[in-house]
Amino acid sequence: HFHKLQKYPSIKAAGKKYSYNLLSTVLRSPTPEETVTASFGEFVSKVKSEHLSSVVLHRSKRMVLDSIGVGLIGSTTEVFEMVLKHCKHMYGHDNICSVYGKRGIRLSPTLAAFVNGVATHSMDFDDTWHPATHPSGAVLPAVLALSDMMPASRKPSGLDFLLAFNVGIEIQGRLMRFSNEAHNIPKRFHPPTVVGPMGSAAACARLLSLDSSQCSHALAIAASLAGAPMANAATQSKPLHIGNASRLGLEAALLASRGLEASPLVLDAVAGVAGFSAFYEDYMPQPLDSPHDGHAFLLEEQDMGFKRFPAHLGMHWVADAAASVHKLLVGVGPGKVSPDQVQDILLRVPLSKYINRPFPESEHEARHSFQFNACTALLDGEVTVQSFTPGAISRPELRALLSRVRLEHPHDNPANFNVMYGEVQVTLVGGDILKGRCDTFYGHWRNPLSNESLRKKFRNNAEVVLPSAKVERLIKAVDELDRLDDCQHLLSQLQ
Repeated sequence: HFHKLQKYPSIKAAGKKYSYNLLSTVLRSPTPEETVTASFGEFVSKVKSEHLSSVVLHRSKRMVLDSIGVGLIGSTTEVFEMVLKHCKHMYGHDNICSVYGKRGIRLSPTLAAFVNGVATHSMDFDDTWHPATHPSGAVLPAVLALSDMMPASRKPSGLDFLLAFNVGIEIQGRLMRFSNEAHNIPKRFHPPTVVGPMGSAAACARLLSLDSSQCSHALAIAASLAGAPMANAATQSKPLHIGNASRLGLEAALLASRGLEASPLVLDAVAGVAGFSAFYEDYMPQPLDSPHDGHAFLLEEQDMGFKRFPAHLGMHWVADAAASVHKLLVGVGPGKVSPDQVQDILLRVPLSKYINRPFPESEHEARHSFQFNACTALLDGEVTVQSFTPGAISRPELRALLSRVRLEHPHDNPANFNVMYGEVQVTLVGGDILKGRCDTFYGHWRNPLSNESLRKKFRNNAEVVLPSAKVERLIKAVDELDRLDDCQHLLSQLQ
């Protein structure tokens, strides 16, 4: 603005006082009420349950059910047991909040949010959205823990519970839409560690009925607790990302409720000062509409992606494409697929280094390997929970197929969950070529799981640790959540 003034001699000649006044007008800082950060705080504080449409309620209840299911089966994993043992040893029991799949164990609210978040992502089985993140696992454990923490006389209604959950999902989606970089499979930060704590903080601030200023501070505090590098993908530490997002967002909201303050501009683009732009270099934020001005939730416009098997979302394209080739191979072979039939396997997939793993050695690497999931589907016709057991990973016939895989990265196949595809081309020993392609797998937000399929997945997961009768009561409790005066009925089924 100063340089623009130098271009106009008439303005310069008008005198120092006039120039100063004009500069002060041009460079005026926005009032607190005009900032992006304040608009987010006001939205979180002012949004009401009546702003949730029937579509949003339906979709969010499906997310809650799926997230509980993957958390329950996730409570059987090695990484979950390590984290739970750590929390019990370092912090001791605090008889407040329940833990997925563990009778008689209760922890403090923040630790319960942490271990339940770890359980949710321990098998990479949780929901995924676009731009790419895992939204439910960062929010639901925190909302459950905070609801558990509240006295019986102040338990939120089921509708208030769902409102808080949806606020947490909405904030994550809005923040990721302020960056083109965020639309692609990430290279630097794991998205749930960036937007997840913000979503958890927003959900908990809404459930605590914090005022607009406190909600803004909760988001700003959460921003200081955000961020984890992609290098820990495909390791036992990746589930910690979801656990920490849930826990730290809850912590941020509780600190804000006690009066702790943080930057009033953390979500704004301030030249020379990194706020949320530290995570996304092309971050261009916009104020959030007031809920009273007809705000439409993103979940209304775009459904959620639910996984049929526990692996990175990108694996679902190559698995479906390879499964279609499996059917062709079985048709021309002895009834099952043998590596002796196969000369060469070509995968046409997006270029993404951390999911290009030719010979995975662990279940976590296998969940992030184009090669492993394609070859498993070629052999078995599907990928399942059992595909990632040590015995399945080390099968000689699978290893033989892995040694024959090549990758190509076509220019029309970007690393973007909304437009990518998976293509599998198998050349047989006799020279015949079989091809399979998947543009939109079953479970993608464009091709969502039916209620029947979603409940089947939930039952398969939950019945690993809960009796069938309790599993059915959980399904009913989630289905009726928006009609319950008290969310205690849902909480009691998890205890």
